[in-house]
Amino acid sequence: MEKRIRILVAKPGLDGHDRGAKVVARALRDAGFEVIYTGLRQTPEQIIEASLSEDVNVVALSLLSGAHNTLFPKIVSMLKEKGMNDVLVVGGGVIPDADIPFLKENGVSEVFTPGTPTANIIEFIKANVK
Repeated sequence: MEKRIRILVAKPGLDGHDRGAKVVARALRDAGFEVIYTGLRQTPEQIIEASLSEDVNVVALSLLSGAHNTLFPKIVSMLKEKGMNDVLVVGGGVIPDADIPFLKENGVSEVFTPGTPTANIIEFIKANVK
């Protein structure tokens, strides 16, 4: 039996809007992934703890508040500190195109902005999980 890919969908920071994260979480679940949704207003420490305890393959971060350049790299760094080097980190939300290269340089494998078809997210994860 093939092991299903486990994905943690997380909302770091003070962002209080989660409709997009829930749509993505449902699409991932419907595509056959195991999905854990952390809920709103998670600290990086809470996200790391959930990632460890749930033994995830992917951390999918969703942020609309503008703190992505601070929070996303911090979470990537904390995952590495905990030895979770093989966890794929993707981001999404209202992220300016100009910020995407910085996020990728700091360990976020891909960034999905509003309007990205969920099929693109699913295919990226399938192609890139180790």
